[in-house]
Amino acid sequence: MQMQPLLPPVLVNGVTLDPARIAAEAQNHPAPKGKPGAAWQAAARALALRELLLQQARAAGVAAEPAEVAPGQVETEEEALIRQVLERALDPDPADPAQLREIYDSQPDRFRAPSLFEAAHILVPIPPDDPVAAEEARKTATALLAELQRDPQPFADLAARYSACSSRTSGGSLGQLSSGDTVAEFELAMERMDVGEIGLVESRYGLHILRLDARQRGNVLPFETVLPRLIEAHDKAAWLRASRDYVTKLVAAADISGVAF
Repeated sequence: MQMQPLLPPVLVNGVTLDPARIAAEAQNHPAPKGKPGAAWQAAARALALRELLLQQARAAGVAAEPAEVAPGQVETEEEALIRQVLERALDPDPADPAQLREIYDSQPDRFRAPSLFEAAHILVPIPPDDPVAAEEARKTATALLAELQRDPQPFADLAARYSACSSRTSGGSLGQLSSGDTVAEFELAMERMDVGEIGLVESRYGLHILRLDARQRGNVLPFETVLPRLIEAHDKAAWLRASRDYVTKLVAAADISGVAF
């Protein structure tokens, strides 16, 4: 008795996609728990779209002109054909400086120079695979925080005794920090805390008893300075919208079976 394939063949305008290639592509897509076929479906959709765009390139007589996308890295012919088809087909909306100015004026805090901070901390690491030790670490950090909120004077002594960071030799002081110098959780806490406040922050490194000593918020940058960044963000978003609309129309007009869009 002949066994039926577990998954249906995927056809794009009469062209059958290689099942082995779909299986290989599926390794690049997440497989949510309880949905074993999700990665295969995502891979099949990706390769079906690729085949559809390549068919468009062949129908238009596009000749592949691979470009260098990074030092020493050149597109494959298929990648070049897809890029060239999209470049020919897409007409993204151009950036309107007046609209970008409205965005800038409505949300000026988005366009500040980096803030500067001065801070100190005591790092209490949390063992990732030892729940008992992790609970003890949390108790230690909570106790240290309570003690320092009652009396902040022994911060340096407690940092020298308890901190797992090399800053313990300088009383926990981290010196001057700029935006991007620390992990996001740490920076967000420094943005929200009052100067002189001592609080508890959890990051990938563990628990930090954090003291914010000083903060200088960056000035709002002039519109002319951020305009190139705004144009770049607009152009990327406009290209994505145009490519999505183009692909949606291609799929609607195509004869695709074996995978759902």
